[in-house]
Amino acid sequence: MSGNAIGRTLVLTTFGESHGPAVGGILDGFPSLIDIDLDFIQSELNRRKTGQAFFSSARKEDDHFEILSGVFKGKSTGAPIAFMVRNTDAKPEHYLQLKDAYRSSHADFTWEKKFGFRDYRGGGRASARETVARVIGGALAKLFLRKQDISVTGYVSQIGNCRLDENFIFKDFAAILSSPVGCPDPVTEAGMIGLLKAAKAEGDTLGGIISCRITGASAGLGEPVFDKLSADLAKAMLSIPSVKGFEYGSGFAAASMKGSEHNDIFITRNQAITTKTNRSGGIQGGISNGNEIFFRVAFKPVASLMINQETVNREGEKVVLKGKGRYDVCVVPRAIVIVEAMAALVIADHYLRQRQPAG
Repeated sequence: MSGNAIGRTLVLTTFGESHGPAVGGILDGFPSLIDIDLDFIQSELNRRKTGQAFFSSARKEDDHFEILSGVFKGKSTGAPIAFMVRNTDAKPEHYLQLKDAYRSSHADFTWEKKFGFRDYRGGGRASARETVARVIGGALAKLFLRKQDISVTGYVSQIGNCRLDENFIFKDFAAILSSPVGCPDPVTEAGMIGLLKAAKAEGDTLGGIISCRITGASAGLGEPVFDKLSADLAKAMLSIPSVKGFEYGSGFAAASMKGSEHNDIFITRNQAITTKTNRSGGIQGGISNGNEIFFRVAFKPVASLMINQETVNREGEKVVLKGKGRYDVCVVPRAIVIVEAMAALVIADHYLRQRQPAG
């Protein structure tokens, strides 16, 4: 089975299944002498944890991580950093009804067709439980980016049809962390919570959008033509479970604009060349231009519902899956740190590629 690694110079490989003994990964190519803040890594994992809000899964995992190699006396050694999180609240008996049936909009059918076999316990490798390893790898990438004065900040800008005003400006990261839905605007947050409560009462689910902003990245990151920074960010985001769309800068709105409206005009500001606007989202020609990099990631509604759903089994016979189990009403708030993690891994990878000597 291939496809379990991402990156060229900084490479993250993940392993593990939803209801297996553990999930984890190996981060190779990580520079030496970086201070490894274990408390920070744990705090990032805590942002992803289940059971912290009424709309998240009731699965209770402590998500305490173990570093197995690559760190000595609090610093990275330059060797591969291996890490692991043990699964302590797996309940495979909840998934016996899925042994021969295919859940709507899940990977059950496609996984079985590709491999001829599947782990039906919570989706196995296809489960979002795998993203625990991404969060740890991303936390390590963030520690590296700190030394380059690069920050990655994600927030929820839409849940269902409740969206944050596009002109909303925030500067307080704490407002995102303190919000139960990860939205920096209290008024929009209240609307989102109302939608989530209604969806939960109906046994239904909601999707949404996470916006992400990267500041401090210098011009020159990206490797055209096939490893453009925008292309690698898109691949990283679309690899996250439940993601259905990615756009950066003006995104799809650019299709309805004239070139004279969309162009970012070059100017000189504080004795440096920059652009008057940033509809390019900080990336032009697949290379960062020094402006803030910003993008949006769309998540579908959770496919597992607390209401009965019709489907078919392996024999093509119609069956009914009962609405039971431990599922999120909306994964978007918990996915903020996953989006940040994948963005940090991509930016760190391109930074390391950029600083390598030519030839």
